[in-house]
Amino acid sequence: MYSELIKRIKEFDTIVIARHIGVDPDALCSQLALRDSIKLTYPEKNVTAIGTGSSKFIHIGKLDKIEKHDNALLIVCDTPDKKRIDSANPEDFKYSIKIDHHPFVEKTCDLEIIEDEKTSACEIIMHIIKETELECNTEVAELLYMGLVSDSNRFLFNSTTPETFRLVAEYIEKYQINIIDAYHKLYLRPLNEVRLEGYISSNMKVTNNHLGYIVISDEIINKYGVDSASAGNMVNNYNFIKEIMVWSTITEDIKNNQYRVSIRSRGPEINKIAEKYNGGGHKMAAGVRVKTLDEAIEVIKELDLYLQEYYGNTSEGNKNDN
Repeated sequence: MYSELIKRIKEFDTIVIARHIGVDPDALCSQLALRDSIKLTYPEKNVTAIGTGSSKFIHIGKLDKIEKHDNALLIVCDTPDKKRIDSANPEDFKYSIKIDHHPFVEKTCDLEIIEDEKTSACEIIMHIIKETELECNTEVAELLYMGLVSDSNRFLFNSTTPETFRLVAEYIEKYQINIIDAYHKLYLRPLNEVRLEGYISSNMKVTNNHLGYIVISDEIINKYGVDSASAGNMVNNYNFIKEIMVWSTITEDIKNNQYRVSIRSRGPEINKIAEKYNGGGHKMAAGVRVKTLDEAIEVIKELDLYLQEYYGNTSEGNKNDN
């Protein structure tokens, strides 16, 4: 499949690289790294990376303006289904390619490179660069490192393998990645985000079935001066709370008239519940987008019921939480 990818890249003079809505570091870093790698290898090509950005990741890199193209190749990174592609429709392009590490949901592109055993889309692209003629430099390698580190939660998830460590070590040595700079770009954040994290910690509700959740309203987002993507991504900061096994943030997104339900787990598989509500993701990290708060709370109730069954617990959770 890697050879077919290179064949198609060579075939087109114009290439657009997209990824999923609700940007995160793996999605952003994979598309930026692939864009810059293709530019390094084929300088004559017009290659752009598109999508809605987030102030939280402004230090990682810049996206390009969205333009209409009649005869172009679309490459979609880190996105399992069509409805989650940000700012692009595969049907509008001459040919389309998916590069993804999520479990298969639906066929959306002409060529699909799906490696769901990998930590991240960035890890897949690291293998692609290693095994093909695509070129790499320190800047591209740093982007790939940041995306892999973020989506593996700093190598904490069980998708991390000995092969992952060997690949990362090779890139660090070969391209002289400055790990300290990479971590600063990933994790340095303004004080208002830290204060919002404090609000979440103080107000998160926890049921008897070890489910933690919080609603982050538009009012709270404005009060702390963050955007909805930054608020929603804070779900990744609560992995080691003893009393919580599954946790979720419900973030109001006024701009898109929806609520983003981000779910994480330290054991129970939660992606099937997300899929029931037209969401999806990994076994331990998934998400849903719904139109109303009531729908979002329904997801929370189903998660709590699932945990009750998971633990064989006959309690009803904290009845006052909802």
